[in-house]
This record gives sequence, structure tokens and C-alpha cells, in this order.
Amino acid sequence: MKQERVPVLVVGGGYAGLSAATLLAWRQVPVMLVEQHPSTSIQPKAFGVGSRAVELLRPVPGLEQTLREIWAGIGDNTRIAIASSLSDPDPQVIIDESDADFAFLTEATPAQQSGAPQAEVERVLRAKAEELGADVRFSTELLSLDQDADGVTAVIRADGVETTVRADYVVAADGYRSPIRQKLGIPTTGRGELGNMCSIMFDADLTGLVREREVTVWYLRNDVLTGVILTGTGVGAHVLGVNYDTSLGESEDDFTMERCVELVRTATGVPDLDVRILDRTTFALAHLLADRYREGRVFLAGDAAHTMPPTGGQGGTTAIQDGCDLAWRLWLVLSGQAGPGFLDAYDAERRPVGTLTANAQLANLGVRMPPAQRADYPEPLDDPLRAIFGCRYHSTAILDDPDDDGSILDDARVPVGRPGNRAPHVVLDWEGQRISTVDLFASGFVLMAERQGRAWMEAGRLVQERLGIQLTRVLIDEEFVDVEGRWQERYGVGEGGAVLVRPDGYVAWRSRGEDPDPAATLERVLRQVLSR
Repeated sequence: MKQERVPVLVVGGGYAGLSAATLLAWRQVPVMLVEQHPSTSIQPKAFGVGSRAVELLRPVPGLEQTLREIWAGIGDNTRIAIASSLSDPDPQVIIDESDADFAFLTEATPAQQSGAPQAEVERVLRAKAEELGADVRFSTELLSLDQDADGVTAVIRADGVETTVRADYVVAADGYRSPIRQKLGIPTTGRGELGNMCSIMFDADLTGLVREREVTVWYLRNDVLTGVILTGTGVGAHVLGVNYDTSLGESEDDFTMERCVELVRTATGVPDLDVRILDRTTFALAHLLADRYREGRVFLAGDAAHTMPPTGGQGGTTAIQDGCDLAWRLWLVLSGQAGPGFLDAYDAERRPVGTLTANAQLANLGVRMPPAQRADYPEPLDDPLRAIFGCRYHSTAILDDPDDDGSILDDARVPVGRPGNRAPHVVLDWEGQRISTVDLFASGFVLMAERQGRAWMEAGRLVQERLGIQLTRVLIDEEFVDVEGRWQERYGVGEGGAVLVRPDGYVAWRSRGEDPDPAATLERVLRQVLSR
């Protein structure tokens, strides 16, 4: 049997797996991705890549621009509503991205969210991962996976040929039912399967029913069906999702081409609509949470870690963040900058966020269901936008302020830059160019201070050499000018203070003022953060 060796094996070619492979390859970590399907998604599936996910992807040259161009070719806005059909004269609009509520995002980040469908985003991520040197193998099945103290041994099969792959670490991004999660015996909680849906891609002229250059998501309730219809998807087709109940004997076989045509006509409210069915597939709606995201050298990501209903559009974005998050952590350990124990922080930090997001999506589903079916569903978040940039981390890789309250959500509209928070966006002038503090992160740790904190810069140089880590030193109002005078306020430090930001753009530690021995303090902090 053929044998191969790779530092990281990624199993699964969806959002989480492709993001991990892309960001690992960008960091020059050899990575192999295997996916049993022959290609990325044909159906549009999830829509939109949130601003936080775009922040994590934007360091990869050309990636953000490509996503922006895809969205520019589709539309300018997204509306989500509850209605009886597309012809409903009075839909209950629940989200409209033209609302002023979304304006704060331009103040919070330089990254632009993209409304691109998952099919297009997966295609782009795959191409970028391959361009950067990732070994991406579709039509490749994982047959077995076993781990020991020194690594993981996997057997894969492609074109009838079996290969043994030896890896240091595995990213299990193998979906909702995750055979890897089951093999590892990782328990799950949550409400489990919530139902089944048939996704029908179709072509039809919807002029007069939808607005031009707008992605429309209508949750449908009528006497014939409950489900969702999506138009303006940018894949040359529209999509109708129809709920069905297997406990009543319903199955995929019930969705004949003739019935699909009639369902589309009902959903649009046009009885004689000329409809062409392009594709049909079924999938389960579920709410499932893994009890842990790490088992030895294997890490769960995406749906394998947290399956959630699509209501709210954060499932795909959360999966991308998982993949990007694992990439920088594995890079630090594999490059010797962090100790193996550093990887424990992945579960400690990402699992609370995954749970929060999945529960919020479940609550959104309850709101969009008929009232009689909403029993025991959680309440939606008071401010859904708060969770985009307000999620907080707590782990050994974060040194909390002494007065930290342990919360997992902050008000992202009022950034405070405390440890465990995403580092706030501040506009800087760098050699005549306007950039963001966000643009400074991703390549390694960043130590930031203002003019009175020069001692921290020398401390950073000494500690960087001692520990052999990538550490960028930034002195605000020297090379980088605080254009709006917001840095100290947003990062919560006074004169002589400093802030340490991780490659994921999260604040690891800060000193509000001067320190009598900055080099000793910084070395102690970094050793603790990096588990060294």
C-alpha cells in the first residue's frame, strides 16, 4: 500500500475544511484535504460570508476581492421575510440589510461581508488552496483513522487505490453525521434532527415578484407547504426548500419532477408559471453540539462540531471561522512557536461560540415557524448583530484583566479592547495609506503601544529573539498614525501601556500603563499564552 506523510490532514471539503486548508497553505504548512464527493457544492446552500469571517480570510491575497466581486455581480441587498408566497402583498419583513442597524459594520471593520452563495465561495476557496500548494483530493474516501501519541494514521481510497497517510494532526470537517466524531466516541447534545428538507433548484422568470439585485429569502407558510424560497442567488437559478416529515411516511421519492414544478408554482403564487427543474437534493435540519472539539490530535470543525439550522445565516460563517482558527493554531505548534498544550485553547474558545451561535439559529427557526410548533424553543438574541464582533474568548491563551467578568458577549458597538475580545478596528495612516489595525494581524503576534510606550518596543525585540516567535512591534503615532485619535480609547490603555494581539486578531493581554520590567513581563505573558 502506498504511504504518504503530511503535517495536517483535513477531512471534508466544505467551508470548514477548505478554509483550514487555504489558511494552512498560506502559512506554508503542508496540508492534504480529502473529500469523498467529486466536486464542491453544486447547490448554492448557505448564503453569505459574514464580516468577521472575511476578516480572517482577507490576509490571503486576492481572496476578499474575489468574494466582493462575486457579491457585486449578484446584488446590493438581502431581505428576509415570512410570507405565504412570493406574491404575498404584505410579507412580514424581519431583516433588511438596507436598515440603519447594519451601518455600524462599516465602523467596526474594514472587511465587507459578502452575500455570495456557498457554491461560489467553496469554488473560490478550493482554487485558492490549490494555488497556494495545498494537496486537495476530491473523489477520495476516508476508510479508517487511528491515532497514537505521536500522530494519526489514516487510510484513504481514490480510484480504487488505497493509501496510508501519516499526519501530525487531523481536522475533522466531515459534516453533521461526522463518522470521525462517532469513531472517537465524542458525545453530542442538542435537539437533534428537527426535520427534513428537499432543496429544489429551478429556473423561472420571476420579474415583478422580486426586486432587482436583491437576494430574497422568504420563509413560506401556506396550506400546501412550509419551507423557504431563495431568489437572486447568483448561481443562475432560484431555490425552493420544502419541509417534509419522514414520520408521516414522506420521503425524497415523493418529490417527482411534476410535484416539484407544482410546489414552485405554489411558492411563487403563480399557478401557470413556466418552471424548469435543474436539480433536487435532500438534507436534514438539525441542532447538534459536540461535547468537545478535540480528541487527542483530532479537531472537530464546522458541522462536525456544531450543526445548526440555517435560520440566521451564521452556520457557514462559523464554519469558516473554525477552519481559519485551527490553521493559525496548528501553524504555531508545528513551527515550534507554541507548545502542544496551546491547542487545548481551541475547544475552550470556539465551543462556547459554537453553542451560542447554534442556539441563536435555533431560536430564529422558532420565530419563523408557525406559532403552534414553537414550544420550548429558546428566545432570540436581543441584538443579533452583537454576536458578529462581540463574542469573547476565555482560555489559557488569554490573560484576562483582573476585573474581568467572564462574559462571552460584549457590545461590539462600543469596542473596549479587553483581553478575550476581538481587537477593535482603528484607522491608521501608514506612509500616506489609510489602513486598519485589523490589517496588522494574521502573520504573527502584534505588540502595540503609543509613543510613551517605547520601552515595550525594545522589550518586544528582546523577547522575540529569546522565544523565536513572529512578533511585529507597532508604535502608534510614529510609523503608524492614529488618524482619528481613537486607539487608546478603543484599546483601553493609558500612556505607557501596551496591547498584545494574536494572529486571529484577538487581544491576548494588555498593560494599561507602564511596567517596571517590560521585557520580563512580556516574556512571562507570551510563555503562558503559548503554553511554553
